[in-house]
Amino acid sequence: MHEGPVLYMAGKIKILVVDDDAHIAELISLYLNKEGYETKEVRSGRKAVQEFSAYAPYLVLLDLMLPEMDGYQVCREIRKISAVPIIMLTARGETFDKVLGLELGADDYIVKPFEPKELVARVKAVLRRFESKDGDVQRQIVLPNLTINHTTYTVTYHGRELELPPKEFELLHFLATHPGQVFTREQLLDRLWGYEFMGDTRTVDVHIKRIREKMINEDVWSIKTVWGVGYKFDL
Repeated sequence: MHEGPVLYMAGKIKILVVDDDAHIAELISLYLNKEGYETKEVRSGRKAVQEFSAYAPYLVLLDLMLPEMDGYQVCREIRKISAVPIIMLTARGETFDKVLGLELGADDYIVKPFEPKELVARVKAVLRRFESKDGDVQRQIVLPNLTINHTTYTVTYHGRELELPPKEFELLHFLATHPGQVFTREQLLDRLWGYEFMGDTRTVDVHIKRIREKMINEDVWSIKTVWGVGYKFDL
């Protein structure tokens, strides 16, 4: 039985298309846009790393041969801060390249030239696998400058992994998986500490304060106090 939605993306599903061939990048975007995905195109590896945190994509289509940083280097950098799916695109077809890409953390590998419809199908398949693991939802939340991974109990903020005690992590994760919903202190205590918890509601306030001290609210997300009621994660 699921606990409710535990994977959340703000707005449309966003895909970062990284390819130095403008024609190929535009063609990929055209087909993905027709399927309802939002895309952003970048032409170099260094730009891809820069744009990743700001754009907060749900999936990365990553060409192997890129200027400034190649696809392998970009994959390494992304994997330092996020488990977002990566599909590598390359004209190479050697087994060595495929194995190296997958070992670095790529989720799939497509050799050019490819049929656009096949690419779209592979994108959908990878997204389905990412959302579902062993019949359960993978608990990954990706927002600009913030990644919350319930599987590994890690929070990455501005590219840096934060150390949050379990209850701080659970409180942040619970609020972020219910954006816009206001919870009273009593509700949060019941949900995260249990009905038999003997402390008072100020326990929630203390944990919220500690979380805020570690993370400054961003323009697109924040933990807000609803005076006289409780707290909510605002987008």
